[in-house]
Amino acid sequence: MSTLKIAIQKSGRLNEDSIQILKDAGISINNGIDQLKAEASNFPLEVLYLRNSDIPQYLIDGVVDIAIVGDNLLVEKGKNIEVIQKLGFSKCKVSIAVPKTFQYNSIQDLEGLRVATSYPNTVIDFCKSKGVTVDIHQISGSVEIAPNIGLADAIVDIVSSGSTLFKNNLKEVEVIFKSEAVLAVSPKVSADSQKIIDTLKFRIESVLRARKSKYILMNVPNDKIEAVSSILPVLKSATVMPLAQEGWSSVHTVIDKDTFWEVIDQLKAAGAEGILVCPIEKMVL
Repeated sequence: MSTLKIAIQKSGRLNEDSIQILKDAGISINNGIDQLKAEASNFPLEVLYLRNSDIPQYLIDGVVDIAIVGDNLLVEKGKNIEVIQKLGFSKCKVSIAVPKTFQYNSIQDLEGLRVATSYPNTVIDFCKSKGVTVDIHQISGSVEIAPNIGLADAIVDIVSSGSTLFKNNLKEVEVIFKSEAVLAVSPKVSADSQKIIDTLKFRIESVLRARKSKYILMNVPNDKIEAVSSILPVLKSATVMPLAQEGWSSVHTVIDKDTFWEVIDQLKAAGAEGILVCPIEKMVL
């Protein structure tokens, strides 16, 4: 069997989250400190730890078969690379920011001005779509400082919490697009590797479903089961089992984590008692 080559960022939060989702998918990676390459002991997978900005080119060239990479980098450097799964972590925005004193009304206010960024292609495409021409200053790292030292009138960079912008007296004025970590595939992947990718994707999907869900158990009077069941967003139907106490049943199901508290309040109002909530490790459909 061939070995699948996957690229992930060599350091930082994206690295940690990427390793974690592979481990949650049952893949044991024998990686040591400062290693640039590691093999899985129980899955045909070889991990290459690369600089984040280089990963799109490695995919294009077929050096790696798949990668866990920020969607923002694919927009900038690998538009023709297929994304097969959004992973739900490392979420951020690619945004335009200007000094707090800048009177910004629309993108047209940047006409002819200097914009510092690590994402020149993204900026050019966005501005072109809006009929605006800007003077691009491509820099890497510390983009936020550019307006303060007179290098640029505005910046385009990734924004998470916005704290870095605030510290540099900048304000976010336009979101170009939202980004997150994705599983991306090389256009040169082989048929043998594709089979392994399908298996890996299936495992990751099971992990992601579990992360978004909670398993709940509750005690419900039999005459209120129908009312409680009508509230529950279930995969097929809730599991109902009689309790030792006559007239009561135990109802089991899965609910979405994002609507958890709203559903719990509704269940209590409908007569559910003794509600127990459990995390789900994997959810295979």
